[in-house]
Amino acid sequence: MQVGRSVIRTGLEALYFSGAHHVLRPWCGGVGAILTLHHVRPARTEAFQPSRALEVTPGFLEAALLALRRMGLETISLDEMHARLTGGDPCSRFVCITFDDGYRDNLEWAYPILKRHRVPFAIYVTSEVPDRRGCLWWRTIEQAVAARREIELEICGEKRRFACRTTAEKHMAVAALHRLFRALPHDSQLRATVADLAVRAGIDECAATAALGLSWADLRELASDSLVTIGAHTVSHPILCKTDADVARREMTEGAKRINDMLGRRPTHFSYPHGDPGAAGPREFALAREAGFRTAVTTRPGVLFAEHREHLWALPRISLNGEMQRLRYLQVLASGTGTALFNRFRRVNVT
Repeated sequence: MQVGRSVIRTGLEALYFSGAHHVLRPWCGGVGAILTLHHVRPARTEAFQPSRALEVTPGFLEAALLALRRMGLETISLDEMHARLTGGDPCSRFVCITFDDGYRDNLEWAYPILKRHRVPFAIYVTSEVPDRRGCLWWRTIEQAVAARREIELEICGEKRRFACRTTAEKHMAVAALHRLFRALPHDSQLRATVADLAVRAGIDECAATAALGLSWADLRELASDSLVTIGAHTVSHPILCKTDADVARREMTEGAKRINDMLGRRPTHFSYPHGDPGAAGPREFALAREAGFRTAVTTRPGVLFAEHREHLWALPRISLNGEMQRLRYLQVLASGTGTALFNRFRRVNVT
């Protein structure tokens, strides 16, 4: 995982210092971009930080907003993005700011910055998080590894042991467990294995999620601001591709219904959990359209082109990665050149 990030950073550095991102921007920049964030909070000093890639600091967020404006990118809401894509006249290049899952630090640290700069943004909410009865399985892995010196599990009938004594071993254990859990053929198997891990490690999964997540009161406060869009992110954050169609449909519609029941407005925008091709594909895109969402976003890297008006339920995003907090990387990504190379210059990737 670290090797992959190093390769990405090297590529971004090469595009920036060669000036290629300026040269290629007219062909690769598209009409706009959607940015993905998760956590915004001050940097921490702990040696073991397996979710560091999902965190940016408040200072970097503010610097990024100012940099986007210097680049001439207009910050707009998801509704305005939809209007521009479907209207056929996107006007100036734009950017949308989005947060996944529904973490409390979005209110505590990100919201004051975004409000001060009058920047619209969206939070895609997994409804079990404010209900205080859900669990985010990757967090359970991280907590178990942090708390134990060794983990023993049975996965697909095979007993596996993972050393967790040193920081390096803990990072390797998290990466290995994440790969193994993602490789399980059905989401229900993943959930059962995570539940077993929690029991073995003495972890209360729901309590851990509650400590991190926004409450319904928090969400009402945010939803009362016209800058804020509350989107749907399923009920329990499953890997939708690894569920039956009825389960996937229910996760989408019931998550939106729960938000409507608690906040008085049904979400019209959706984010696929995990969002990569192994988690959301053509079946999920069709289900999101069927569920009545106006747009749905993936984590497939890319900027938006006019052609995306035909693929509103498979929109790409650009991740503001916590391990790549450099404004020069943001410049390259916003120019569309980095993701164009990744996508082999295909404008639309929906397969």
